[in-house]
Amino acid sequence: MGDYVPKLKVVVTDYIEPDLSWETAEMAKRGIDFATHQIKFAPLDEVIAKTSDADVVVVNMLRVNRELISGLKKCKLVIRHGVGYDNVDVAALNEAGIPLCYIPDYCVEEVAEQAIALMFACGRRIVSSRKVLDDSSARGIWDFNPVIPVFRMAGQTVGIIGCGRIGSRVYQKLASFGVKFLICDPYLTDERKRELGIEVVDKETVFRESDFVTIHTPLTPETRHIVNAGTLAMMKRSAYLVNTARGPMVDANALAEALKKGTIAGAGIDVFDIEPPPADYPLFGLPNAILTPHLAWYSEDAAWRIRELIVLEIDRFVAGQAPRYLGKPSV
Repeated sequence: MGDYVPKLKVVVTDYIEPDLSWETAEMAKRGIDFATHQIKFAPLDEVIAKTSDADVVVVNMLRVNRELISGLKKCKLVIRHGVGYDNVDVAALNEAGIPLCYIPDYCVEEVAEQAIALMFACGRRIVSSRKVLDDSSARGIWDFNPVIPVFRMAGQTVGIIGCGRIGSRVYQKLASFGVKFLICDPYLTDERKRELGIEVVDKETVFRESDFVTIHTPLTPETRHIVNAGTLAMMKRSAYLVNTARGPMVDANALAEALKKGTIAGAGIDVFDIEPPPADYPLFGLPNAILTPHLAWYSEDAAWRIRELIVLEIDRFVAGQAPRYLGKPSV
């Protein structure tokens, strides 16, 4: 008899899909031991107990900290279900010799579309227009004053902070609308700038001169609260802020004050520093804040694509191939 070769084990710590029956069937075809859990909020000892024998750990929003990593005795790969990986201590993983794989390319179109939709919803006053319709219908006479003024998008200046996969798609999709652009991304290569046909400016110029500022950077110590009382004060009173990246990019209390005082005209926000935001969240109830429930990533297409890509990464691991995208420690 040959030597016994133990099965590869993949453990999912938490997931947002209705179920993982498709993944279970795919892993069974491959002879992989596959365990699924919903332990995002479980005590550390329980999480360690359920992941300590895993060769591959797939996480959604579970916090992968140094303490948990010390308990991953067999792990050779962590896969983050999503684009950002600010819930993972990449430096600690690297010290343990465990690479982090993430999936930045499954919902690029969706997030870019959501950012643009929020810009138009703000600029065209779409949400408050419904109240105008209801009030005018009740009175039997039009009264457009609550949504005046509205300006055409053509000729407006859109400031993009972060021109990577998503920010560059916002730029490309909006290019035909006749808007002007100010782009801040100190990490763009000269080759990429030539490819896109853009020049970059500093973030202060973006905040001061843009009619719309949209955020598309990873969450790092450098970008946390990049939108704060100081940068909001730089913006035009007629300007709008859009955030579909990560909630902590924005100081929510500072933004709420700016919206109340008319420091800026409005905001379109899909992500929050506390998720889901509590009932007393400072942006709730503000008529010039358009809020959506962290669904910029979502479409039926994207929801299935990320599942397929995670299975692809497991297949690459089994074949001895490197992940397509490796996470890097924050600087």
